[in-house]
Amino acid sequence: MERTMPNPRSSHDRHGYDHHHVGGHDHDHSHLPVVTEDNERKILLSFLIIFAFMFVEAVGGYLSGSLALLADAGHMLTDAIALGLAYAAFRLGRRAADGQRSFGYARFEVIAGFVNALTLFGIVAWVLYEAVERFQNPGPVLAGSMFVVALTGMLVNLFVLWFLTRGDSDHVNVKGAVLHVMGDLLGSVGAIVAAGAIWFTGWTPIDPILSVLVSLLILRSAWSLLKNTLHILLEGAPANASSSEISEHLRAAVPGLQNASHIHIWSLTSGRVLATLQVQPADGADIRHVIGQVEHELKTKFQIEHPTIGIDWDGNAGCSLDAPGQAMAAHTGHAH
Repeated sequence: MERTMPNPRSSHDRHGYDHHHVGGHDHDHSHLPVVTEDNERKILLSFLIIFAFMFVEAVGGYLSGSLALLADAGHMLTDAIALGLAYAAFRLGRRAADGQRSFGYARFEVIAGFVNALTLFGIVAWVLYEAVERFQNPGPVLAGSMFVVALTGMLVNLFVLWFLTRGDSDHVNVKGAVLHVMGDLLGSVGAIVAAGAIWFTGWTPIDPILSVLVSLLILRSAWSLLKNTLHILLEGAPANASSSEISEHLRAAVPGLQNASHIHIWSLTSGRVLATLQVQPADGADIRHVIGQVEHELKTKFQIEHPTIGIDWDGNAGCSLDAPGQAMAAHTGHAH
């Protein structure tokens, strides 16, 4: 049986198979995320605004006796920490890759988003605890002072939210910061409603009640952020790029491809998807063309920016990362 030999300039992937680069195609080996100065500036300015107003709201909450304002001030503290972490992650993410960290420092972005989510859970727990204390031991609330501070806080949060969502807002850190500010905005709205109710009715339990409702909304956002960042940290595949979907699509779309197996997909950071896989070309197929088409499909169909493609000449290559059932499927020529 005659078979076409691979390009002699090919390198080896992590499984020891040929990493083939198709002639005529520019293959970008930059593993660093595109961190724009606009994102850095947005995060830094938002941090300074939130950190400064946090003290105003904390003093206002203490003087007025409002749990809603104190809760929002505590949330603003976590916002300031989250934004500071996000800014540090952007700065670290710009550091060049080295021999010990070949992907650079891009994943600091995801770690910062994960920490952001945990801080949200912490503030929710604190607000719920304080709400129970207020129900058991209610105290006076100065509705007028509470209203002024809450209204100012709402305007500040609206400005920061508008500023953060201008332009590129796809980074997981920017999304995390937006969730924090949205939580603050809801807290300010709740405080305004509570101040109005106390002013007209004198019913102070509305203050801890609205604090609990806002906390539940924050909890929903925190869970979503935690789930997304943890999925990236666990090397999970993006929603639109499972191994079975990729295998089926490649076999249908690439002429001369007999099978695609041992497919592993993961996100380096937000919006940066990588993959390794092995392809088995059909007898007599032009391997350079097959690999080029596979790479094209991975980039255009699944937005995988850096595919590492090995060649499985005989259809029986093994992979230590495969589960037993997956390995059997690969050996029998079925989808991975």
